[in-house]
Formats: sequence, structure tokens, C-alpha cells
Amino acid sequence: MAGIIKKTFKWLGIILIFVLVLGGSFAAHEWNADKPFYANNFYNRAFIKYVLKSPEQLTTMGMLEQLGMEGHNAEWDDNSIAAGDEQFEDLQDIMASMRLYEDDELSGNELISKKIVMELLGNPVQQKKFRFHGYPVNQISGLQVNIPRFLDTFHRVKTPEHAENYIARLSKIDTKLEQNMEGLLVREEMGIIPPTFVIDKSIEIMQGFVDTPAQENVLFVSFQEKLKKTEEIGEQRRNEFLGQALEEINNTVYPAYQAYIDYFTTLRGKSTTDAGVWKFPDGREFYDYMLQVNTTTKMTADEIHRLGLEEVDRIQSEMMAIFAAEGYDTTRGFSVLIADIAGEERFYYSDTGEGRDQILADYVAIIEEIDAGLSKAFKSKPRAAVEVRRVPEFSEKTSAGAYYNGPSMDGSRPGVFYANLYDIKATPKYSMRTLAYHEAVPGHHYQIATQRELEGVPEFRKQTGFTAYSEGWALYAERVAWEMGFQQDPYDNIGRLQAELFRAVRLVVDTGIHSKRWTREQAIDYMLTNTGMTESDVVAEIERYIVWPGQATAYKVGMLEIMSLREEARSALGDKFDIRDFHEVVLKNGPVPLHVLRELVMDYIGQVNSRSG
Repeated sequence: MAGIIKKTFKWLGIILIFVLVLGGSFAAHEWNADKPFYANNFYNRAFIKYVLKSPEQLTTMGMLEQLGMEGHNAEWDDNSIAAGDEQFEDLQDIMASMRLYEDDELSGNELISKKIVMELLGNPVQQKKFRFHGYPVNQISGLQVNIPRFLDTFHRVKTPEHAENYIARLSKIDTKLEQNMEGLLVREEMGIIPPTFVIDKSIEIMQGFVDTPAQENVLFVSFQEKLKKTEEIGEQRRNEFLGQALEEINNTVYPAYQAYIDYFTTLRGKSTTDAGVWKFPDGREFYDYMLQVNTTTKMTADEIHRLGLEEVDRIQSEMMAIFAAEGYDTTRGFSVLIADIAGEERFYYSDTGEGRDQILADYVAIIEEIDAGLSKAFKSKPRAAVEVRRVPEFSEKTSAGAYYNGPSMDGSRPGVFYANLYDIKATPKYSMRTLAYHEAVPGHHYQIATQRELEGVPEFRKQTGFTAYSEGWALYAERVAWEMGFQQDPYDNIGRLQAELFRAVRLVVDTGIHSKRWTREQAIDYMLTNTGMTESDVVAEIERYIVWPGQATAYKVGMLEIMSLREEARSALGDKFDIRDFHEVVLKNGPVPLHVLRELVMDYIGQVNSRSG
């Protein structure tokens, strides 16, 4: 009887969510029909059905918790091949329903949503064909890293039930890894085997993970810290939970990770040093597909490679002009000068705990300063706060220089800008402003928090995204901050240009690796020579592009399109152009493919002209 009651309340909660999302338009017809009367109801229904199959997404979003529902927080996503097959069937059903809506019967906002959905669905045939083209275990974002990262970042522990769910998830990590092993074995049979260095670094991460005493493992330490902050759980109960966590880590988690170590140790004998996806079955077609997915354009690898070379030349010329103005001997060449400035001790913090604490404090000051001074370029800003934290030490060695996690839907968790402080030389003072603008304000935090707070759009548009849009915006945000005068120091401007140069170089090396068959070493050498970045950063970046083909090309392509659209609007509107209105158009529709963003800006131009005509 208790089980029946529990299931009844679960489905009542699900229906309540649907009511909350759809409002008065909710009806059984809208849930069950092939073609709901309102297109937005269809979009919301498809999104709800998707997230209800993803406990991890539900935890990240924090929606069900508002209704007192917590059961999903005891589960992991089903990563079995059978579950993947079912997902492809769902995609086919969504695509079929989408075709029932003609463009001319949709409102403006509904049509935008349709175009977003169609882009997200992509080509189901290619998606299925390439479902195993990738490395789910890798040194950057692999399964073995994401499991502890997810629990540390997203799993809340504020009540006894939360703690019980945490233990439950620990107890099911072996099942999650076993499900993923199904796909790994298929990849091995297809010859989709990571390069040797990816295997070596993945094994190193996993070995370090299992060699750590359970009491010092991030899974235990994070749980312990969360329990300490929980007043609802007394000391005796807290100790019981910690004891259960230790048991699961030692008897479930560590053996499951050890099985992966053993598998990849054996697989290593089949690996090579070939870095690019050209080596995959239909590798060229796969890379073209990844470029299309990541840039939301039809640009070819050769076009992107040429664009990268042109941008590298332009940006280096601008930097050389600043070097000359600051009295450097420019006859010594760009690579020498950028190495010289990187070697000047005045630009670094002390390689101590105090130095790292000061970096975090200075990031906070930079963000607070610009957040208070953006009214000239932005009409509105998100309600959610942003915090600065250090990248967790267990993963910082192989993590990127920085990354951002968006705020929760219920407002309980702020946006977080994570700074990697592993190598103190990777954080020169002249690069900090640009990095803060990119990751926080007015970059990722402004864009993602604004997206989460959108009103009057289907729920999926508050959650999904496009790399070219989001990373293009963040890179564009660096430029906006400079245009507004927040980088008056010429060395800060060198930092800005170096960051932009870094994204231009990405165009060259990503296409070089995956299309032109560059080796890992060739790509590292090109990036070292042309950016002046530290070798540790360069190696981490190149190895990231190897396991994330095409992703790195999205930044510069997206930024250049936003810049181009801004100039088109400025030229078309003249004195009627207001950059604040332009930014509202870009941000207040949420992430869209670049071709849809162009349509939105053209509509904005037409509306302004019609009002003043």
C-alpha cells in the first residue's frame, strides 16, 4: 500500500509540474496528442518527458525538490545501450511530431522554439551512426571524473533524506560504470580506441582516485563538509551516514574503478599515438558533423582553418603594436616577446596558499567592479549571484584553466566561476580581468543566468544551449568589457588580445588535428609558438581538443558572428542603434543557433526602422 501511495504522489507531482509549466492550457489532450493544440505545450511535454528519464538532469535543475520530491536524487541516469536505443526512438517520435507543425501556423516565439528544437535534434541518422564516436572515459570530462564532480557540485545534503540519497548513489556507481562498459566494448570492436596518452592519463586519474584513503577521497570529504553545515542531522546520525559512505567507497566505488583501470590497462596495447578522429570509421564525415553541431554553421574544416590563420596574423599585429608602445624591442619577434612578458615575476602571485587566496579575492573584486558599471551597455542583468571558487584539487591537474556552472532553477545555488590554481604561472595578473569577464560578468554568468530566468518560453529553452552562441557570447563579452573601458592598463589589453588569439589558434589546431592529421606534438608546438601560454596550459588544451573534436572552433566563429551582426545593425540603424537593445535581442531569447540569431537581429533592425519610419 505504501508503495502505491508513493507512486501516486510521484505522478501527482509530475502532473503538477506540467500544470505549472503549461498553466491553464493543460489538458489530457495536450499530454497525449500527437499534435498538441499549442506548440509550446508540445515543446514542454517533450522536455518534461526527457528530463523525467534523467535523474542527473533533475538534480541539476532542482525543480522537483520544490514540490518535496527527492527520489530521483538516489538514482543515476541509465547509460546502457538499451536506454540509448530507446532515446533514439524518442527522438524519432519528436521529429515526427515536429513535422506536423507548419511554420506559418506558429507564433513568432513558437517558431523560434521549433527552429531550436530542429537544430538540437539535428540529423537523427547521423546521431545514431556516430553514437559511439567518442571517448566517454578521458582525462578532461570523462565518466570517472564526472561522477565525483557531479556529487560534489550538484547533490545537496540538507536533510536526512538527502544524505540517504547520497549513500544510495554511491551504492549504484558500480552499476553506472557497468552500463557504460557496454559502450566501451562496442567502441573497442569498432576500433574507436583513445590515443595512448588519453588512456595513460585516464588511468593515472583513476589510480590516484582509488589509492586515496576513503576518508580523504572527495566523495567522502565533500559529503562530510555538507553534513557539517546541516542542522537537521545530529552528530550520531551524521557519523552513521559517514560510516555508510566509507563502506560504499571501499566496497563498491573503489572496486568498480579498479575494474576500469584493469580494462584500460589491457586496452592500452591496442592504442596508438594518432590524435585525430580522421582515424575513426567514416572519420571525415564525423568531423564535418561535429563542426556543424558545434558552430551551427555549414563552414568546412578548410574554411575554419584559413579563418584561424587570418585571425592569428591580425591579433598578433595588434599585440605587437602595444609591445612597441610599451618600449619592447619588436625586432625580436612575437613568440620571444610574449614569452618575455610571461616570464616577468611582477605579473604573478606567490606560489603559496596565501597567493592563491589572493587570486580568488581579486577575481571577486574584478567581478563586483564591472557588475556595478554595465548600465551603459545592458538594460537588465540576472537576479542570480555568482561566486568564485577554486577548481577542486583532485581534478585541477587535468582541468581547463577555468569553467562556469550555472545557477539552479530554484535559486538555491548561485552561478559559480571555477578558477584553476594548480599552476600559479598559468594565472598572470594581466589575464585575470579577461578571464573573469568571460566566465562571469558579462560573459557566461550573465548569459546563462539570464537564460534560466527567461519568462514566456518553453522550459527547454531555459536549459539547453549551443556552444557557438554561449561561448561566442563569452568571448564577445571580453571585447565589450574592453570597449567600455574596464581594461585601461595596456597589459590588461595584452591579456585580452592573448585570450582572443588563443581562440583563433584553436581554429587552426582543432582542424589541424582532426582534418589535416596533425600529431599531438605538432599542435602543441603551434599553440606554444603562437600564444605564449604556459606549456601546462597548452598541453591540457590540445589534449582537450583531441577528445572534444570541433568544440573549440565554436568560440571564435560565434564571437565573429555576433560582432558582424552588431556592425550590420549599427550600419543599418545609424543614430537609432542602441547597444543595450542589441544585447537584449541577443540575450533575452536564450541560446539559439547562429542562423536563428541572425534572423532575430534582422527582425530587430526591421522593427526599429518601422517604428521610426
